[in-house]
Amino acid sequence: MRRRLIQSTLAVVLVVIAVFGVSLVIVETRTISNSAQERVDSEALRLASIVDSRILGDENITAEILRSQVGENQYAVIRMSGRPPIELGTRPEGDVIRSSADGEEGEGVTVEEPRSSVTREVGRTLLIIGAVALLAVVAAVLLAVRQANRLASPLTDLAETAERLGSGDPRPRHKRYGVPELDRVADVLDSSAERIARMLTAERRLAADASHQLRTPLTALSMRLEEITLTDDPDTVKDEANVALTQVERLTDVVERLLTNARDPRTGSAVSFDLDEVIQQQLAEWRPAYRSAGRAIVSSGKRHLQAVGTPGAVAQVLAALIENSLMHGGGTVALRTRVTGNQSVVEVTDEGPGVPADLGARIFERTISGRNSTGIGLAVARDLAEADGGRLELLQAQPPVFGLFLSRTPPLRKQQGDDDAPMVR
Repeated sequence: MRRRLIQSTLAVVLVVIAVFGVSLVIVETRTISNSAQERVDSEALRLASIVDSRILGDENITAEILRSQVGENQYAVIRMSGRPPIELGTRPEGDVIRSSADGEEGEGVTVEEPRSSVTREVGRTLLIIGAVALLAVVAAVLLAVRQANRLASPLTDLAETAERLGSGDPRPRHKRYGVPELDRVADVLDSSAERIARMLTAERRLAADASHQLRTPLTALSMRLEEITLTDDPDTVKDEANVALTQVERLTDVVERLLTNARDPRTGSAVSFDLDEVIQQQLAEWRPAYRSAGRAIVSSGKRHLQAVGTPGAVAQVLAALIENSLMHGGGTVALRTRVTGNQSVVEVTDEGPGVPADLGARIFERTISGRNSTGIGLAVARDLAEADGGRLELLQAQPPVFGLFLSRTPPLRKQQGDDDAPMVR
């Protein structure tokens, strides 16, 4: 591209120089020739007037007296009646510029000048024009190179940016070039880079959340299936199979919830539900795991509380807290329910060492973990709680107490006839 820009600019300059240069040479040549002819004509008239004045004054007219009146490169002949011609200067050879003039006393004056003087002057003019044209070409080349670099370098940068986007590097460059059209392209590429970065972040977050959130239901389902394989009692098999089916339904709800949050985290399906049912469900699912670890999980507090949220999401939040206590806590895990203001609160606590002081303020950040774990369980739990208008907080670090706050106010329902009302845009 640089070469094409330089070539096109140089071609335009050469055409302009050719058109205007040739015209200028023709005009200057004619001007110099006309000026030389006018000079010779003027010299002939001047010399004739001098001769007239000397004749009228009865003064001598000789070559010695008139020699100083003729220029260095000029030749003059004065013819008077009854006298021999008077020659002044050296007669030029070759082509000459000639002019004749007649005086009032009948004398004739002829002045000649070699045309070589005109040729030399034309040559000097052509040399000057050629030098100016050469400088114009050099300046045009330098300007073309500068302009080509100014245009080609940004295009190269933009191509590299597009290539980086295609290779999966969505970092915006925020680089501008002072050319409105190129800056517009850079703006579009930076905007695309930011959108791609957000999409990649969302995809990675979905993958991490899915791997973490699906692990707990799958582990519980695996334990139920193991219970079925270890018993021959049909009633036990039936009970465990029913529990397994319930866990499959929860697993399906987890998947749907993750996909919904990936599309739009603000999309909620909050309803009023019985909090005891969700808590008892979690106790039943986690007791086998706690028995295997030699620990217990219990519930206490106010019963028959109503809460507003998505039951599946609340179950996932409680499962994350219970699993967190199983992995990092110790002793008995207790789920306590209480009421504060217009909110139902579920507190999850254990008898373990608690949350380290250096992690207390960052415990809900992704990748923050006190041990070798993914570090996203509590972050996902907080996101799920906030999606339906609740909140998850660390109420106490030692011993650890996590509080899940859920509204007790049922969601507003549309009044009768709202569906028939026209939509206002």
